[in-house]
Amino acid sequence: MDTKQLDNQYIMHTYGRYDVALKSGKGCRAVGEDGKTYLDVSSGIGVNSLGYCDEGWVNAVTAQAGEIQHMSNYFYSPQASKLAQTLCEKTHFTKVCFGNSGAEANECAIKVARKYSFDKYGEGRNEIITLKNSFHGRTVTTLSATGQDNFHTFFYPFTEGFKYADADFDSVNALVDDKTCGVLLECVQGEGGVNILDKDFVQSVAKLCEEKDLVLIVDEVQTGVGRTGKLFCYENFDIQPDLITCAKGLGGGLPIGACLCSKKLEDVMQPSTHGSTFAANPVVCAGANYVLSVVGDEKFLDEVNKKGDFLRNQLLKIKGIKSVRNLGLMVGIELEKGDAHEIAVKCVENGLLIITAKSLLRMLPPLNISYSELEEAVEILDKTLQEANL
Repeated sequence: MDTKQLDNQYIMHTYGRYDVALKSGKGCRAVGEDGKTYLDVSSGIGVNSLGYCDEGWVNAVTAQAGEIQHMSNYFYSPQASKLAQTLCEKTHFTKVCFGNSGAEANECAIKVARKYSFDKYGEGRNEIITLKNSFHGRTVTTLSATGQDNFHTFFYPFTEGFKYADADFDSVNALVDDKTCGVLLECVQGEGGVNILDKDFVQSVAKLCEEKDLVLIVDEVQTGVGRTGKLFCYENFDIQPDLITCAKGLGGGLPIGACLCSKKLEDVMQPSTHGSTFAANPVVCAGANYVLSVVGDEKFLDEVNKKGDFLRNQLLKIKGIKSVRNLGLMVGIELEKGDAHEIAVKCVENGLLIITAKSLLRMLPPLNISYSELEEAVEILDKTLQEANL
């Protein structure tokens, strides 16, 4: 049996796959088992921040795999210590807790917020306000934190302690009471449709949290590590969260999650309050250290912004595209008509790997994609839309 048949027979059907089996890749190009080459502007949903098999990243990962591939977190890890240092020195945060995914990072942040409030105010002050149309993960707790009704099915009972507000200050403020301990939001709602929050709204929520001693958590799982033209997206909004979470692009292709906390929260968690067998894996951290050595450069981040502007301007020239919303290289494309998923499938047939976000097409290309590759992606999308008579 071939790869697709084996998948259908032996893997749970939790994904709606495109009809492609990928075998290899380099840079922004992926190669299928049939030898067909694709231009990838999805980068594994923003994970392959430097594209496929970046030489420096491969060297860092393979060198570490040849030294020591895993250790218990009962021992100190040079790669994890270095990664934590870099993350803290490039931000205002003081401590890091590592995990294996964005959902785990968000679970950690939720626990930190609740324990901070418990330690300071006692029981009962444990509710967290999240935003409608948000997405925070697929564990039972992070599904509960997700502000979309369609995710609140099948898996009852969901974790208690979450309220959902509109992306409007009055809506958030109205939900704050003596049970509230924090607010969790994405500055750009990726899975919700690449919705960029209003800067004044975000700043007002940050001020409210400061006044009420609520823990402000910013979910940077998709927006972080250079995706929006800043190392972390909250920097675009001129706020200082108490906690941020990141994952996806940090590992450059290997699973990692991280929860970063400010000084007031750095001693909240103690031994045995949280942990993970695979967190801070040395090989993964080696890859992340290399990613940050590239992405953390200001000139590199400036180029991400320039490429985002260039891509938006090129996309808006295409007949059939109604609007484009982006921050850096986090891009949502609204079509004038037609089904985004059907167009994405046709793009794949034409050699472009692209994904969707609700009713939009979504691009999350490697951050080091070239201008010529961006032009090629636009040409394939244009061709596809015209073939579909859109």
